[in-house]
Amino acid sequence: MREKLTRFMMGRYGLDSFGQCTLITAVILMLLSSFTRSEILSLLAWALIFYTYFRIFSRNIYKRSAENQTYLTKTYKLRCWFAKTKNQLAQRKTHHIYRCPSCKQKIRIPRGKGKIEIRCPKCNTTFIKRS
Repeated sequence: MREKLTRFMMGRYGLDSFGQCTLITAVILMLLSSFTRSEILSLLAWALIFYTYFRIFSRNIYKRSAENQTYLTKTYKLRCWFAKTKNQLAQRKTHHIYRCPSCKQKIRIPRGKGKIEIRCPKCNTTFIKRS
């Protein structure tokens, strides 16, 4: 069975980041349409699902790849912000993150060192904080 699916998908584009986004948006719209009983949201969700499957089974790989690249360039800043926020939240267990009072540069200090004097690497301002 798996070999048949692999053979069928050979030469087709498959699922990418843009496809995942449209599929997740379609599921969210389906849930919203079931709560609000809106036919328009339901039709829009179904249209997104059909478009996603059209992209998955498409043989025009270059066009689908260009669509995905356009999506990735337009959402670059948002994805970077989410990745940076996720990284900072993961580091909060082991480090404090302070801002320099003069130049607002972020400075990462390890936790558990007591009261320490911090020197900003950008403007050489020193200030005292608890780590």
